[in-house]
Amino acid sequence: MTIVQDRPENDSFNAARKAMIDSQLRTSGISDTFVIQRMGSVPREDYVPENARGVAYMDRAVKLADGRHLAAPAVQGFMLQEAKPTQSDTCLVVDCGSQYLTELVRPLVGQCDSVSPENAGDAIPGKNYSLLIIDGAVEQIPPQLAAALAQDARIVTGLVKDGLTRIAVGRKTKDAVSLIPLAEIGMPVLPEFSAPKNWSF
Repeated sequence: MTIVQDRPENDSFNAARKAMIDSQLRTSGISDTFVIQRMGSVPREDYVPENARGVAYMDRAVKLADGRHLAAPAVQGFMLQEAKPTQSDTCLVVDCGSQYLTELVRPLVGQCDSVSPENAGDAIPGKNYSLLIIDGAVEQIPPQLAAALAQDARIVTGLVKDGLTRIAVGRKTKDAVSLIPLAEIGMPVLPEFSAPKNWSF
């Protein structure tokens, strides 16, 4: 009886997941096989509050129980595609609170650790992560977080400047982090990564 009752909901989510891939990811240029496979198999509805399961696949951010947001599907699709994770990677995900992006990445890398934005400064210095993915838009990457990255580590993050958010990619070289903004896309801003405000007169 349980199987019969669950089937309509499961069919509905499966259909929504396929529609997300066809109408949101592919139409946005997100077509790498590994991205489509992961986002087509991970049940996004399991990473949002119960009352938001019905909107989990819509083209918008979903509010989480702690006041944070799960970004729209295309955001995670872009980030995963730009990250190009491999089994040789040791990856650190700064997760927005849903663990969805972390689960997308986990089987694609050799090791995947997750940390919240509040605790990102506690990342172990010298850990030598080869890949950093930040699930949200930041103004800066704190030195403590950069210290946990290996030289030439790849970085995929959101970047906020002048009120606009963009996907950005970068590298850590000579103990410095450089980022290049790519596509403009709406995504949640992480206040923990705000840059210090300068005095002005």
